[in-house]
Amino acid sequence: MRMSWRVTTSLAAVVLATVPVLTITNGFPDGVQHPYVGIAVQNVPGGEIICSGAALSPTKMLTAAHCFDPDPANPVWVVYLSEPPFTGWLPGTFHPDPAWCATCGSGLQGSDRHDVGVITHVASNLGSFAALPPVGFVDTLPNRTPVDLVGYGVQGFTRGGGPPNGIFTAIRFVAPSLLMQTNKLASPEFITLTANPAQGKGGTCFGDSGGPDLLGGTDIVLAVDTFVTNRNCTGVTYSNRVDLSDIQTFINKF
Repeated sequence: MRMSWRVTTSLAAVVLATVPVLTITNGFPDGVQHPYVGIAVQNVPGGEIICSGAALSPTKMLTAAHCFDPDPANPVWVVYLSEPPFTGWLPGTFHPDPAWCATCGSGLQGSDRHDVGVITHVASNLGSFAALPPVGFVDTLPNRTPVDLVGYGVQGFTRGGGPPNGIFTAIRFVAPSLLMQTNKLASPEFITLTANPAQGKGGTCFGDSGGPDLLGGTDIVLAVDTFVTNRNCTGVTYSNRVDLSDIQTFINKF
């Protein structure tokens, strides 16, 4: 399949109006570090919705529930390459967690619950895969545990002469962050991560969502990128945990 790559910063804002799409800021090109992190695309009127995800097997990508339309008549296309031009797109079907609800969450914003999805797709020939953590694993980690953020999309902003414009290159980026073990949670389903460029830390931003938050230096997915609380993509970012029993039951169905 040929993708037109019509997504611009203005179109990304149009997509953003309907789903909280996110990606990586204050990072650097990932290259070959995380070959199992791919980009997923679904055609919509006027352009494409773009999200990231992590392959857990040759036929299964972990992503966010809010990313795509689950109608099987509208396929999602997946590719595992670090930068365009992308070739070898794999057709897939999107499965949001049936317990996902965009307006049922507790805590901060009260806007999200079970924001986890799976794309089943034609088998890839990847040599390595991401891994799920043991149930309850995040609760055992100390404050300021290193976390690696990986995804595609807006990597920063150009400023001056009007509203900031997102810089979107569709190159896979990685950035360091830190787990903040705090009582000020969006809800018990979410982890809080730093997104402070002044401290050399990256974060998630507009462009795509569903990318993995990896335990630093490993392939273990702690959570999937979900939302930020300001349009500058600074301060903190929030991600849905995948170490929860009912969420892993859903993921392992596939």
